[in-house]
Amino acid sequence: MEVKIKRVYEPADPADGYRILVDRLWPRGISKDKAEVEVWLKEVGPSNELRKWFNHEAANWPEFEKKYRAELAGNPAFEELRVLAAQQPRVTLVYSAHDETMNQAVVLQDLLREP
Repeated sequence: MEVKIKRVYEPADPADGYRILVDRLWPRGISKDKAEVEVWLKEVGPSNELRKWFNHEAANWPEFEKKYRAELAGNPAFEELRVLAAQQPRVTLVYSAHDETMNQAVVLQDLLREP
């Protein structure tokens, strides 16, 4: 299984494979048609409290990653994501954050790649 990540604002591509939106909130300015996602797993996104605390500040990233992993440990939506990803040869986790290196999709990608 190949797991990629991509901003929802970038055009969908057949090479993306099965596209899963992993944001808790629907991305601004994107229609469902333009997003071209097979499924929206909003419950796999960080809680509103964690998302607001993180505020996409680089200094908060290490603690965000730790807290988010803890949230995912007991989250049935993460298990649903794991099952969906295992059923596909290629999955792209779609997100809306501006930062391509510090966002929830990066954490999810790492977790899905772990044995």
